[in-house]
Amino acid sequence: MLRGGGSRTGGREEREARRARLSPLARRAARWLPALLIVGGLAFDVATPPQYTAAPFFSAAPLVAAPLYSLGGTAVTAAAALLGEFVVAAYHSTQNNTQSVTEGLTVLVVAFLALGINRVVRLSDARLASVRDVAEAAQRALLPTPPGRIGGLAVAARYVAAQADARIGGDLYAVQDTPHGVRLIVGDVRGKGLEAVEAAVIVIGAFREAAEQEATLEAVAGRLERALQREGGRREGLDQVEGFTTAVLAEIPSGAHSVLRILNRGHPAPLLLATDGGLCELHPASAALPVGMSEVAGWPDRVDETFFPAGAMLLLFTDGVTEARDRYGRFYDAPDRLRGRHFPGPDALLDILAQDVARHTGGSQADDMALLAVQRPLGE
Repeated sequence: MLRGGGSRTGGREEREARRARLSPLARRAARWLPALLIVGGLAFDVATPPQYTAAPFFSAAPLVAAPLYSLGGTAVTAAAALLGEFVVAAYHSTQNNTQSVTEGLTVLVVAFLALGINRVVRLSDARLASVRDVAEAAQRALLPTPPGRIGGLAVAARYVAAQADARIGGDLYAVQDTPHGVRLIVGDVRGKGLEAVEAAVIVIGAFREAAEQEATLEAVAGRLERALQREGGRREGLDQVEGFTTAVLAEIPSGAHSVLRILNRGHPAPLLLATDGGLCELHPASAALPVGMSEVAGWPDRVDETFFPAGAMLLLFTDGVTEARDRYGRFYDAPDRLRGRHFPGPDALLDILAQDVARHTGGSQADDMALLAVQRPLGE
């Protein structure tokens, strides 16, 4: 470096979200970096010959502060950088004044540029916060948090988005107390974006209606199949021939909570966790295609029935869990990670599972996760 030439609340939340995505060490470094640049510039100028300049240090400080600090914080940093450049110019008062003025103007221009960048970032943060609010409202409407107890069973559900800026996608869940018992669904619509969300709305709507009216899970699956086929007929292109949803349907009959019925349509197998730490993967006896692919092949749905012990928990999830990878490309093995562990209830199970997947991936999940857990009371 030779010498020579939105809303305030929304913006603050977005700045905090940016910092939260960093490691603790990186957050501390980001917070203090502008000040360190100014102090480092002063030290550099004192420790080096007169032909070297510290102007790059002073110019960088407000630019670093712009996306991380508030407007006031950026302005204070810019003023400190200008003061640092003034101190350096006074220290070198016997040197070339033209060069000192040029460097001071450079820092001044960069300081104003940093203030403009801060303004743009704040507006962008406010818009992003507004989009997130809308997305969260849509998620609450499409995937409302179920009551803690349904039909005498303890219930918990979570939707964990892969991207911090996206709060909803094609993963879905629903649980409903019906005349036929407590019925559940966890599914994953093929694809991403608004079309996946639209398909998820159709699946959930068809499930809620069919769960009340149909006497068997096979009939419920048939209703879902017809709903997706009708939707596919209204679409053009790839979605018309390839639209499908993997799904698991479950039923715990009224008055017979010890019975668990599962119908799996191409979805990751649910897990049954016992109170002693035992774990059972509920694979289907016969494989089946996802819902919405009856035109490719079709055969009768088959329900698998198993014993649901008192105190045991049923865990259903989408492939955001099974396809989560660590930095070495190894998939997350939910049965292996959960086997032998004890959980106080469904909420604790889902919290621990979501945290464990985040640790496994290093916080960089590639797909959303829909999680649903149901526990049979111990007293039954």
